[in-house]
Amino acid sequence: MSGLPEPQLRLLSLGAGVQSTVLALMACSGELPALDGAIFADTGWEPAAVYDQIERLHAEFDRAGIAFWQVTKGNLRADTLDPMHRFVSVPYFTRNVDGSAGMGRRQCTSEYKLSPINRKVRELLGAKPPEFRRVPKGRVAEQWIGFSTDEIHRVNDRRENAYTTKRYPLLELGMTRKDCQRWLRGVGWGHTTKSACVGCPFHGNAQWRDLRDNRPEEWADAVDFDRRIRKGGASAEPLRGEAFLHRSRVPLDLAPIDRVTRHEWADRQLDIFDELAEYGDSDGCSPYGCRSGTSAVTT
Repeated sequence: MSGLPEPQLRLLSLGAGVQSTVLALMACSGELPALDGAIFADTGWEPAAVYDQIERLHAEFDRAGIAFWQVTKGNLRADTLDPMHRFVSVPYFTRNVDGSAGMGRRQCTSEYKLSPINRKVRELLGAKPPEFRRVPKGRVAEQWIGFSTDEIHRVNDRRENAYTTKRYPLLELGMTRKDCQRWLRGVGWGHTTKSACVGCPFHGNAQWRDLRDNRPEEWADAVDFDRRIRKGGASAEPLRGEAFLHRSRVPLDLAPIDRVTRHEWADRQLDIFDELAEYGDSDGCSPYGCRSGTSAVTT
């Protein structure tokens, strides 16, 4: 990027979901340039599968000689329910007293993810304790963000501060989320869960069903939290209407989560490359079905 200082550090913002896991493993294996470190912001309310993923990635970073930092600003769940804590703005789905629908402001990502990551970046670049506010002039970190090509709408090229430049290696590689899933299967990494808080209002029905059917303790936790935020966060003025985790604006344990949305149906569809990777070629090596000599298709 012309006119900007050469970065002193190359850092990955690690969510531990599919895309950032691919970037982490590519850097560990040398398929991408070496990282100086990776930073994971812990909201304190991550699914157990995400913490398991972090342990696996930490071991890979150690083997590759890449530093890893886990940072936090607190426990989002506990802070939300604590009447003595500063108000935490979560994007609940709301039903107003007149029956109209609304939604809360989304500041939890900024406060519990971006803020602690940026604080750690400033510290690594030489900002002085205890607050690490001011980075020495000219010191810059290249910050890797795991947006894939189907998330290009999330990319914001506006420079938010003077000490980081953003880079999106998956966009440079032309990789979609499904490409990332294929890549993880190809290297034998196995299933990677989506990174989001246990009680994130942005869960789709598939994620809520997964909690209910496969992670009963986390489901019970989310149902309890949903019941307790009906009048908003504990430290805020009580809502005149009601707040819910599910977009149907009914209690989570009564919400229509068994409904499969069109988006989920589309995501379930396997393309030919997924089919071959999962089940092999249905024609096998039969001499009557051999298609050798036809043009190969690459992705």
